This record gives sequence, structure tokens and C-alpha cells, in this order.
Amino acid sequence: MGRSFEVRKASMAKTAAQKSKLYSRYGKQLYVLAKNSGADPVANPSLQSLIERAKKEQVPSHVIEKALEKASGAGGEDYTPARYEGFGPGGCAVIIDCLTDNNNRTITDVRNCFTKTSSKMGAPGSVAHSFDHLAVLRFGGEDADPTLEALLMAEVDVTDVECEDGNVTVFAPANEFFKAKQAVLEAFPDTEFDVEEITFVPQTRTEITVDDVPMFDKFMNMLGDCEDVQDVYHNAILPS
Repeated sequence: MGRSFEVRKASMAKTAAQKSKLYSRYGKQLYVLAKNSGADPVANPSLQSLIERAKKEQVPSHVIEKALEKASGAGGEDYTPARYEGFGPGGCAVIIDCLTDNNNRTITDVRNCFTKTSSKMGAPGSVAHSFDHLAVLRFGGEDADPTLEALLMAEVDVTDVECEDGNVTVFAPANEFFKAKQAVLEAFPDTEFDVEEITFVPQTRTEITVDDVPMFDKFMNMLGDCEDVQDVYHNAILPS
């Protein structure tokens, strides 16, 4: 259907030194999800999916187990989600998802990232309208039609299915994630997903000039260093 896809979520683990940030990020996400929805992965598909994603990113088992044990106990931290939006270097649209136990600290840290890179923090909803909130599944394949047929037979509300470079990519509304994944696995039991996530996919892209690249990299690195930032989504196209 003509929609090209690449992973547009900014990585928080570009170097070995940032692995602790990655572990902390997954630990916090696992804790919050298990605390709010139950720490048993069998009864909590969202938790099971997050655990699988953490393992794919080589998060150690002890980090996962510690987060689940902590969530099963009494008390613990009280994290709440926070989302910030704005325009990064080169005018690219940016969405920043956080988990925080101190809103004042988090918004100050995020605002500094914008301010110190000559970027502009926007009001809630200022750029979200230019992204689609989608479930994305990608796996090896040479033909999109059998996948589309399986999804339609399972009554999945499919947004798009494409086949490109030996991969089939499924796009569906965010709330259809588990239904779409189960439909694919039932039709093709040996499927191994390269991508299985709920993400923000930009409707349009913004080309970043060579001159803007250093500031863009600084912006992303600063966000990566923020304690409460979990995921960063943008629509930038960097020079090749």
C-alpha cells in the first residue's frame, strides 16, 4: 500500500556506556506496567510483549526479574506518564514520552534539552497530530497478500501492509496490537518478529541539513541522558 517504514524511535543505547540507561528504562517500564496491570506475564499480554522486547535488546534477566518482584511487593515508587512535544533542530517534529515521580524535575530537564539546542518546546498536541499512533509488526516475507488475508480473516482493523526488501510490515491501530500479532502467529506459527511495538509513525518527514546535524545529535544525546525520558519519536530525515 505504499507506506515505507523504518524504526524512527531514537535509540537510548548507542554506546556501551548507555546500557545502564537502557536497563533503567526497561526496568521502570516493566515495574509500572506490572504494578498497574499485574505482574504475571501469562495474564498480562502487554507485560509479556514488553519482556520479549527487553530480551531482544539484551536486557539481563535479573533486571527484568527485579522489576517484576518489586512490582509484586507493597509500596514502591509512584511513576506517572508525561508526554512533551515540540520542534527540534532543523524544525523536525518531536514527541518525548517520560515516566516520572517528579513532574517539576522532568519538565525542567526536557525544557533544557530544547533551550540548549535552539529548539522550541510546544504545547500538548502541537505535533502529535502529524503522527499516527500505530501498532507495527515486521517480519521476513516476500508477499504481503497472505498476511493481509490472514488479518482480514481475523477481523483485524488493518491500516496498511507492505512488503519491502524481504520484509512484511503490518500497520494497525494501537489498540489492535495483540489481535494483529496473534492473527499473524496463528497463520504463520514460525514467525519471528524483527519489530513488534506500538509507536508513533510520522505522516510527513522533515529533511535535516548537514549544518543542523551536530545540534540534532546534541539534542538527542541530551534527551538520552535525561533520567525520566523513555522514548523519543521524530520525523527527521538525516543526510546520508
